[in-house]
Amino acid sequence: MQTIPVGVSSLLSSRLAYGCWRIAGSWYPAEVTPESRAAGRLAVLAAYESGYTLFDNADIYCSGEAERILGATLKEVSGMRQRVLIATKCGIRFGGDPRVDSPPRYDFSGTHIINACEQSLKRLGVDAIDVYMLHRPDFLADPEEIARAFSQLKAAGKVRYFGVSNFRPTLVTALQVACPMPLVVHQVEISLAKLDAFTDGTLDQCVIERITPMAWSPLGAGLIGGGARALLPSQQAYRPEKFLATVDAVAKTRGASRTTVAIAWLLLHPSKILPIVGSTNPERIREAAKAAELQLTREEWYQLLIAARGEPLP
Repeated sequence: MQTIPVGVSSLLSSRLAYGCWRIAGSWYPAEVTPESRAAGRLAVLAAYESGYTLFDNADIYCSGEAERILGATLKEVSGMRQRVLIATKCGIRFGGDPRVDSPPRYDFSGTHIINACEQSLKRLGVDAIDVYMLHRPDFLADPEEIARAFSQLKAAGKVRYFGVSNFRPTLVTALQVACPMPLVVHQVEISLAKLDAFTDGTLDQCVIERITPMAWSPLGAGLIGGGARALLPSQQAYRPEKFLATVDAVAKTRGASRTTVAIAWLLLHPSKILPIVGSTNPERIREAAKAAELQLTREEWYQLLIAARGEPLP
């Protein structure tokens, strides 16, 4: 698979990333079985063998079990760690942590960022995380405190580069002003079913600041590719039926699948969107990889955009 630079960093990533949030087979650690771990390992291997070189994770994915499965696979496969990039995230804390009466919340305190990073390193079994991201914006975020935590982690050799996820552009700017190092990625939901990043300034900022946008749920939680399993509350209102006929028409013309067309649509944007494929089905993982070879025309791109909008351009 072709590669692209990750922001202004020295890192090179495959044109698509692999997302590990489903590889434990459940959101709950008590439901993880030897069979689900084995299936997760096979999914990671399918992505690796298909040319994916950036693996995205987070400390909350099955409460760390997804990081453990990825870490175990890295240890088992000779040379894999040297050939791939590991990205993971922190900042979301569940209710009951650390006390019974603790509410669900976001936590960008310096202490939590550093501790969460150290725990992720242990679960992953690596010496350093290539890209470490803040997961969801903390309403109490203090850019100066975050910058100090980032600087401490970088000086200790525990993190190579940093990024954010699901931030509004103004908070990205506030954090970048405070940080002595560049933010290299911004992970946000982007798909034909979720167009906000095209109009809310997110992608414009990525172009200006040379930040790589990473698109999570690029297939609308699987609704576009036909593999929908569990929708987030915010995705319940998606209506892919309004644009799937257009996706199918383009796919038929190009001799491709819905999946490859929908992902190729993202790849054409000049911000160099890096889609994160999250399926655990090896066949779908391999199918998605074909999008890196499909170059849509401007006309096809706008046909899909107008269908996704469900209304004419202004």
